[in-house]
Amino acid sequence: MITLQFNKYFVNQFDFLLPYFSPKLHDSLINFFTFLMSIIVAIILGLLQGLSEFIPISSTAHLTIAGKLLGLIDPSHPEQWTSFIAVIQLGTLLAVLIYFSKEIREIPSAFFRENISAGRKPLGLQSLNSRMGWFIIIGTIPIVTIGIVLKKVIESNITKDLLVIALALIVLALILAFAEKIAKFNKEIENVTWKDALIVGLAQCLALFPGASRSGTTLTAGLFLGIKREAAARFSFLLSIPAVLASGILEFYQSLKYINGSDLVNIIVATLAAAISGYGSIAFLLRFLRTRSTLLFIIYRVILGASIIVLIWSKIIQ
Repeated sequence: MITLQFNKYFVNQFDFLLPYFSPKLHDSLINFFTFLMSIIVAIILGLLQGLSEFIPISSTAHLTIAGKLLGLIDPSHPEQWTSFIAVIQLGTLLAVLIYFSKEIREIPSAFFRENISAGRKPLGLQSLNSRMGWFIIIGTIPIVTIGIVLKKVIESNITKDLLVIALALIVLALILAFAEKIAKFNKEIENVTWKDALIVGLAQCLALFPGASRSGTTLTAGLFLGIKREAAARFSFLLSIPAVLASGILEFYQSLKYINGSDLVNIIVATLAAAISGYGSIAFLLRFLRTRSTLLFIIYRVILGASIIVLIWSKIIQ
């Protein structure tokens, strides 16, 4: 996808060299610069994915804007861009697994020990890690169900529409601002209930549409429920693991029929870049939310959404 776009670009740019170089050297130059630029763009897209995935500003919105500006989204095959985004999200998933490695080890262990083995306990008497296992399962059911039902819509051109993205950025920013205003911030992650998990899981479904932001919708729901900002963010990140893993693997498998060797290299590079920047993004947001509100991100979302509308109105982008 990325390679093909830059190959077309450099073929046009290097046409003037044809009288001076042999066709073989001419093609070699095109292939070299195509490879170089596709790797650079893959790194940029991966960094963008990682930096914006966990901060409530919508990674899908930023990637789609970049894809539109670079001409990487094929209107006749929008599902290919959806697949690319879903696959490189595996990089940010890796960041979550590394950052929360202690919880990732302890939650399944406690869940199986307290629910399946001889030491089974009633839900009310289970440890936080065991209950968290239940909460992640409960919170994942809605997005799996909605994702399967609306798969064709999610892969369609409407989710690549910049006006839709702009409106989602602004509307969700205003809802987050309202949540900040009325939130009680009286719950730690230890106080989360199965009803809280279900509500946050339902909010996660909104992230299936670009501009909403997975972390943004789940964080907003957490604030409405009275959960403290950092605790809401932690639960949001843990909740994302099953959905991101399932969608990433599924989309990668389905994309094998149209990706070539060069595309695979680009996907690997972008995924690694997303993992590195994603880890830093998690650390930054959790530290930020300990002492600050989400006002900075609310303002950013509104400015970005308004800027996109102006650019569309000016016919600079479509």
